[in-house]
Amino acid sequence: MRITGFRVVPTVLDWGRRIGDVNGVMPGDETPATVVLIDTDEGLTGVAIGQGTLVDAVFPAVEGEDPRSVSTLYDRMLAWTFKAGHAGTVFAAIGTLDAALWDLKAKAAGEPLWRLLGGRDRAVRGYASGLDAGLEDDALHRLYTGFAEAGFTGAKLKGGLDLDDDRRRLAVVRDALGVDHPVLALDANESWNPKQAVRYVSALEQEIDLAWVEEPVRRWDAEGLATVSRQVRAAVATGENLTGLEQYVPLLRAGAVDLVQAAGGWGVTHFLRVATLAAAHDLPVSPVGFFGHLAAAATAVPNHAFTEVQGFTLPAGVSADWDVDDGRILLGTAPGNGLSFDEAGVRAPLAVEALPADGPHVRPADAGLRFGLHG
Repeated sequence: MRITGFRVVPTVLDWGRRIGDVNGVMPGDETPATVVLIDTDEGLTGVAIGQGTLVDAVFPAVEGEDPRSVSTLYDRMLAWTFKAGHAGTVFAAIGTLDAALWDLKAKAAGEPLWRLLGGRDRAVRGYASGLDAGLEDDALHRLYTGFAEAGFTGAKLKGGLDLDDDRRRLAVVRDALGVDHPVLALDANESWNPKQAVRYVSALEQEIDLAWVEEPVRRWDAEGLATVSRQVRAAVATGENLTGLEQYVPLLRAGAVDLVQAAGGWGVTHFLRVATLAAAHDLPVSPVGFFGHLAAAATAVPNHAFTEVQGFTLPAGVSADWDVDDGRILLGTAPGNGLSFDEAGVRAPLAVEALPADGPHVRPADAGLRFGLHG
């Protein structure tokens, strides 16, 4: 089997709500999405949801190759881009191609990806993550009530700007989940400096039992993250924006991370290697962003804690062979990563100009410069 070509198909994802974080909120319910397809000379097609930009620059590293050599092809893509650096959009392109290659490998084997990777149980524990900074309290409660009806007993709130708001909103989420001792987390998306992070989280912990605080300071700040971890009760989580194992090593050496994360957009091979590195340090690992392939990989590692579930919808044109029930992702039994694509269902994406200058993808000028706990 040989790889013969690729296709990048823009579409949209309708969240059914405005999504955002401490850095900003999207203007509407829909966001652009991309489906990447890898074709082969045997008629099999690998499907992945991810980053289409720069796929054309990375694809020559795998063109004409056997897609079943996916781990080696991942390293070949890293080597192909090493001069410019495998970070940002380049790393996302590599991760998206990697996810599609794993889909092909599983389809060629006639196995669901979770079983191909060595998983024993297709049920993957999840937690709810509403990307909810733009929601008023009533909408916030409805959102997490929906998650609770699907069996979720843990949730991650976006916050970090106002202590009173976050205290109230965490109580709203706790009430919506409707269980004793829910797992609650706060994601600050790198918006604090270390001293503010300690003050803010310590104040929250007087009334809220936080399981973890996510990205309280910059992702690479080993000393700052370690300071926060030592001075608050909550675990410190980070890693979703780290691109490459070498970026994790200083954090692990410094004791700067208690819950190791890896983003779904970075691919299956990256996650498996991060999970192994975390396991060597006796640390749990958690995938961030759920489109199936990392949940499949999570079944095959010994230190998986839980997978982030941001909602129950998929980009237009994409369907999935899995369900969500009892707070778990129930992976399917069809060969591949569980994704199917029908180009007839694709919807025209939003114009790039529609993305706001103050959206969650833009770092505010005062991020990391705030010292107050309110506003």
